[in-house]
Amino acid sequence: MSKRQTKTDVILIGAGVMSATLGSLLKELAPEWEIKVFEKLANAGEESSNEWNNAGTGHAALCELNYTVEKPDGSVDISKAIKINEQFQVSMQFWSYLVNANLINNPEDFIRQLPHMSLVQGEENVTFLKKRFDAMSNNPLFHGMEFSTDPEKLMEWLPLVMQDRVPNQPIAATKIVSGTDVNFGALTRMLFEHLKNKNVEINYNHCVDDIKRTSDGLWELKVWNMATGEIERHTAKFVFIGGGGGSLHLLQKSGIPEGKGIGGFPVSGMFMVCNNPFVVERHHGKVYGKAKVGAPPMSVPHLDTRFINNKKSLLFGPFAGFSPKFLKTGSMFDLVTSVKPNNVITMLAAGAKEMSLTKYLIEQVVLSKEKRMEELREFIPNAKSEDWDLVVAGQRVQVIKDTPEGGKGTLQFGTEVVSAADGSIAALLGASPGASTAVQVMLEVLNKCFPQHINEWEPKLKEMIPSYGVSLMENPELLHDIHTSTAQALGLSEKEQKEVVYS
Repeated sequence: MSKRQTKTDVILIGAGVMSATLGSLLKELAPEWEIKVFEKLANAGEESSNEWNNAGTGHAALCELNYTVEKPDGSVDISKAIKINEQFQVSMQFWSYLVNANLINNPEDFIRQLPHMSLVQGEENVTFLKKRFDAMSNNPLFHGMEFSTDPEKLMEWLPLVMQDRVPNQPIAATKIVSGTDVNFGALTRMLFEHLKNKNVEINYNHCVDDIKRTSDGLWELKVWNMATGEIERHTAKFVFIGGGGGSLHLLQKSGIPEGKGIGGFPVSGMFMVCNNPFVVERHHGKVYGKAKVGAPPMSVPHLDTRFINNKKSLLFGPFAGFSPKFLKTGSMFDLVTSVKPNNVITMLAAGAKEMSLTKYLIEQVVLSKEKRMEELREFIPNAKSEDWDLVVAGQRVQVIKDTPEGGKGTLQFGTEVVSAADGSIAALLGASPGASTAVQVMLEVLNKCFPQHINEWEPKLKEMIPSYGVSLMENPELLHDIHTSTAQALGLSEKEQKEVVYS
């Protein structure tokens, strides 16, 4: 059997938004480097990045209550929200650069302005939301946020949510108009189209089976060409494993010490999608509620306007589920085969610790459609079963590792980069806020893996991301300029933003 063998500078595994972002950054910083991409599916952005595998995207911490926690003294800690918002601003700047440089076109195909709202019920939750609003509205990142308990104002903001609602308990919402809806599937496909134009070799239907270090310090990939059945060998100086849930197995195969002791816990998601155009038209915004007691952070209920293929859609969820697969197109043995001698104790500790999560996931899996509709009716009191269908979303693999704070087998709810000490290989693990912070996360990869180039790259990085190395919160004037320039480049309603955000 003939075998193709190649040598290259950079290999990106997985054609999702993370590889697309890293490839696009590297093509601007080191245009002469040769880059190859291997993706086991037939197209880019088909797994976690796909628009139907995400419910609410455009995470800027404007409405997600799980990013702002109430401390024991009653005050609200917004530090995580600040961090995520600043990271989202970094993504917006890079996308604006690509549009302004004519490297990608038609930004309305992947981003639109959309109000972000938080909605709570019950006296205790209303008090919390008011405290959160007070803490956030004083911060320049969240200027323009409004708070209301007035049913008439809420009817104006949320007609679908407020109609036919029996006012049996206090209700409150916050609203900020400068939120966005981002279609990461569309963005991923655009970025890969751009990379193709930059002579990046993209190999679809190619599955990376193994990865090992060669005697001369390069990484050799054993790749199965699914179209021909041939096994190919490809070597590179640097490898990025951006294969979503598939990254953990490849990280383990690389054998780097940094990948030992890490496990993964797969969580699947489901959403209700509205099939009645009249109902879809009556809601405009992303509305996040509060997670039920005992529910994991990724299960915060939200009702989202989404633009998919330039058509307005309405999604509600997520309902968590459990499958041992690490990818939607993965294997039922993914979880079992990820357990190794170096992570078995960590995995067992997590299993013992997370009994309540396991119980919650099992309960979610067996929910009937009517039970799901009951949850939806907390948002839309008059929701009709026939107007809503169930959609299975993508798989997420939460990182499990030992931490000083959480001890053995702690489940991590975030995005994590694991890289070799010499920077020759890096893997991206974890889930939300994921895609929304892709550019910041890939800047982290550049800093960890190419420290020798960062000084020479800095002028270009600052050209692409004007706030590079600077806190936007501490530089309100720069923040104002960036808001204005990104709104203009990405076709967001600058007028509406200016009126509200900088009043």
